[in-house]
Amino acid sequence: MNAFGHPGISPTWSSSAKDMVGCALGGARLWFTSSFGILSEVYTPRVDIPQIRDLGFIVADGRGFWVEVKRLNSYHIRQPQPGIPALEIVHRHERFELRLRIAPDPRREVVLIEVTLQGDRGLRPYALLAPHLGGTGRDNTAQVARHCGRKLLWAEQGPFGLALAAADPAQGDALGAASAGYVGASDGWQDFARNGRLTWQFDAAGPGNVALIGELPATATLALGFATSRESAATLASAALSQSFDEVWQRYVGEWRAWHDKLELPAELPDAVRAQLATSAMVLRVHQDKTYPGAMVASLSVPWGNTRDDLGGYHLVWPRDLVESAGGLLALGAIEQARDVLRYLIATQHGAGNWSQNQWLGGKSYWQGEQLDETAFPVLLAAALAERAALDGIEVGAMIRRALGFIALNGPATQQDRWEEDSGLNAFTLGACVAALVCGARFLEQPARGFALALADFWNESIEDWTSVRETPLARAQGVAGYYVRIAPPPSSSGSSSLDQVLPIKNRACDPRIRGDEQVATDFLQLVRLGLRDPHERLMVDSVKVIDSQLRVDTPAGPAWHRYTGDGYGESPDGSPFDGTGRGRAWPLLSGERGHYELAAGRDPLPFLQAMAAMTGRGGLIPEQIWDAEPLPERFLYPGKPTGSAMPLVWAHAEFIKLARSRALGRPCDRPDDVWQRYGGTRPASTHAIWAPHFPLATLAAGQVLTICLPAPAQVHFGIDGWQRATDVAAADSGLGVYLAQLPSAALKAGQRIEFTFRWSDNSYWEGRDYEVRVVARQARCGSTSTP
Repeated sequence: MNAFGHPGISPTWSSSAKDMVGCALGGARLWFTSSFGILSEVYTPRVDIPQIRDLGFIVADGRGFWVEVKRLNSYHIRQPQPGIPALEIVHRHERFELRLRIAPDPRREVVLIEVTLQGDRGLRPYALLAPHLGGTGRDNTAQVARHCGRKLLWAEQGPFGLALAAADPAQGDALGAASAGYVGASDGWQDFARNGRLTWQFDAAGPGNVALIGELPATATLALGFATSRESAATLASAALSQSFDEVWQRYVGEWRAWHDKLELPAELPDAVRAQLATSAMVLRVHQDKTYPGAMVASLSVPWGNTRDDLGGYHLVWPRDLVESAGGLLALGAIEQARDVLRYLIATQHGAGNWSQNQWLGGKSYWQGEQLDETAFPVLLAAALAERAALDGIEVGAMIRRALGFIALNGPATQQDRWEEDSGLNAFTLGACVAALVCGARFLEQPARGFALALADFWNESIEDWTSVRETPLARAQGVAGYYVRIAPPPSSSGSSSLDQVLPIKNRACDPRIRGDEQVATDFLQLVRLGLRDPHERLMVDSVKVIDSQLRVDTPAGPAWHRYTGDGYGESPDGSPFDGTGRGRAWPLLSGERGHYELAAGRDPLPFLQAMAAMTGRGGLIPEQIWDAEPLPERFLYPGKPTGSAMPLVWAHAEFIKLARSRALGRPCDRPDDVWQRYGGTRPASTHAIWAPHFPLATLAAGQVLTICLPAPAQVHFGIDGWQRATDVAAADSGLGVYLAQLPSAALKAGQRIEFTFRWSDNSYWEGRDYEVRVVARQARCGSTSTP
């Protein structure tokens, strides 16, 4: 008999507040998660394809008493040791104790759950399964069926199938009364809510948002199998039940223990920090895919997933997060895995030289933004491996040449900053690009090498001109001379900045209308970490004072920071989930970044490691954000503890690992050697000023050579002080896909000007406008201009 209520309510995912993530270290292509004491999303056959919402449990007596253990929220978890994702969960109620042990089969796409119920006689556990096959809760079909003599709950959607089987201690069939239904109408939970017991026994439901329920004996083992059809999944599940759960558990735990024994972990750390280090190492290992070696998703979670049906969630690859995670692998000594990341990045680089904002594992773009730091980071990974003589035959020259060409052609302003929200000039992005230009130069031939270094020097010297302000109302209120801003629009055609205008904040329901020169962020700390600036410079120290005043929050777990002034990415003040707008919360990741700054400044970053370790969930997972307001117990929100944002955030775990390694080294472990050797934390005096049509300069410093950087071959026609001594010069190929013409400006004095235009070689068309650049004293240089 078919269930009623087609197609069910709109589907959602489970809570992103995960207790644990895990996978087998063998060949099985399956990853599991747990939240609120039950099994939540399971990913297979790739780490970017979730196949269920959750598998939970009801305990009932068949006479009206029933409890869903997830909503009871009275449980604790145990692991064999920190960093081993073998999970024992104990739910306690005055009438019962339900113990679950979760372990994946190392050789099959199957999750095994040992179920043990103790308590009042007559109580029985019921398994509740919500299929979301193929990454969606829509168009699933579900059935209660018999296959090869065993009773099963199974489902299908497109090319994916699952089957849930149960066995008693003698490996006999253990599934009792069962039903299929539509979520919100005829599913098993609705049956208990209306009738106090399982009264419906529908054979089938779907297509739609469906769920399955089955009665179990007090002691049983469940096998949830996945394959390309429900019959194939049933075969895997049934085969997995023909082995002792204890044997699977011990083999699984033993493999993880052996893996941990091979890691290179910093010594002399407090026990809590060392335990967190083991957990963080495990998180990085779990998020690696097995079909695409080197691919890692940002998180096995969907932020605020229990309120939305988000296709991508965070189970996507962000190139920035991926390289940050690869840095964590390097800090653990996992060189081969870091090499795989580089190989994967080389395979997914676009022809233009950039990478997708984020993508599915196979390389298909998801969001369509462009972020220059995401083009810079793969170059930094290649350089980090080269520093260790660990490229192992990987040819990186072509990748680096295309990446640096894209940066040169599109920088220094980025379409999106690292928080994926605004365009303009950002200290974090600029720092990453400068470092990539310097590190990548050694892999280039001339003239590309010289141009990459000249561009790096010019952008590096210009960072403060572009991204800092002085003598603002905020500076006066804070008692500082100046500070770095969150992001600066490119200077206007007249050479002036628009930072004194309102810079909209897009993730707030009501824009607070804060001027650009009064919005700050922690991004500038990257300049110290990369070796571009000294931590003791006045502007750096003043900026730290400002962000501590504006963005720091002190929680019971320790200090943490918001991303930027007025951020709206987080729960609303009443704790309701982020729905496109909200109130930004504190990020543990930023505590790690601050710890790197403190280390560079000569201070011990241990307090920041301890703070991050205290901000975790029950299983030691580090969240994207923590709650930083008064406790809201009804929403499970407590100061210093995870919110409904992504958990775990792999980038945050990598940051924890890198900070521990950096502390042992006495310097940031991901500071590139080439950058440090070239700059040593000192702002350079560049010999060239680089002008481009998409980023025209209004001025250059006396003594600088004006270099015209064009996207195609051209003849540059130029003159001095009103077109005197007019002449032409050809723009030559730089080797990076842009064309350069150097104008003789080095001998000009402050107050003089150089005018120019150009004629494109491919069609002999003139540009149609004249440009002018004025020579100024070096300290006065800023802005850009063009004249019709």
